[in-house]
Amino acid sequence: MNISGTTTKAAEGFMSATRMNHSLTASFEKRALVWMAKRAPKWLSSDQLTLLGVTAQMSAGICYATSRYHRFALVGVILCLALNWLGDSLDGTLARVRQQQRPRYGFYVDHMADIFGSVALISGLGFSGLLHWQTAAAMLVAFLVLSSESYLATYTLSRFQLSQGFFGPTEIRILLIIGNLALLRNPCAVILGHRFLLFDLGGVIAAICMSLMAILVTLRHTAELYRKEPLA
Repeated sequence: MNISGTTTKAAEGFMSATRMNHSLTASFEKRALVWMAKRAPKWLSSDQLTLLGVTAQMSAGICYATSRYHRFALVGVILCLALNWLGDSLDGTLARVRQQQRPRYGFYVDHMADIFGSVALISGLGFSGLLHWQTAAAMLVAFLVLSSESYLATYTLSRFQLSQGFFGPTEIRILLIIGNLALLRNPCAVILGHRFLLFDLGGVIAAICMSLMAILVTLRHTAELYRKEPLA
């Protein structure tokens, strides 16, 4: 058996899923990333950018944990989130601009990096004392459920949804940066005379929104797949 020939044929027959991004910043972000990719130095590779993205996200988690003792570590979080955006967003664009796509490798590595990075980030938040562990755990579970649905939909529907509604990864980073700036001023908020941790409020809202989105998208995709594969 010609193993190398079989492997090459299988790779050539692989069909990439259609990428869909309807987030608020998608149009501007795409133009900016293509502009940067065309001017990136030759020695820079998409793998290096992926490594930068996951390292920065994990470092953001460490900075969050450190902010329990040094509030200004939150400035480090903001820097890490910016570097995470650069690495996580530019790696695929660079590969496409240079015609060096590896669709299966890129999809797998990029999203496993996202999962590990997100676990580190939210765990760091849990250690920070800026929100309760219960809130951090709810956010992580909701994120992983929504991510799982997205990956399953990519396989079954050949559509990779980069955003949910008008919100995508970039919008989430922007909200986190705004939240960090607010935390530097005051980690608490007062609503109707009751004092809450600011990130507890934001975390609960985020967990509820992600959970509801996962349920709604699951129902929609289940109905779509049922129409495509009805019972005889």
